[in-house]
Amino acid sequence: MNQKRTYNVIFKPEPEGGFTAIVPTLPGCVTYGKTLTEAKTMITDAISGYIASLTKHDETIPSDESAFFTTVNLPVPDAHVAYA
Repeated sequence: MNQKRTYNVIFKPEPEGGFTAIVPTLPGCVTYGKTLTEAKTMITDAISGYIASLTKHDETIPSDESAFFTTVNLPVPDAHVAYA
């Protein structure tokens, strides 16, 4: 029986175009797509390969069922201000 697992994915727009996709729960699970749609397809494939490797090596398969993301905004001091 196939289990479903949930993974949080970060899509980062790149200056040269396209998107990098990162799965924080799966260290090293990173890929790229020229479009957001392609990046989603690529990361789905990357996650599947990552899980296959974990399974092959009889390792625990982590997931993000109980994890969540939020955004924290912090003020950044002016880079030109000298502190004494």
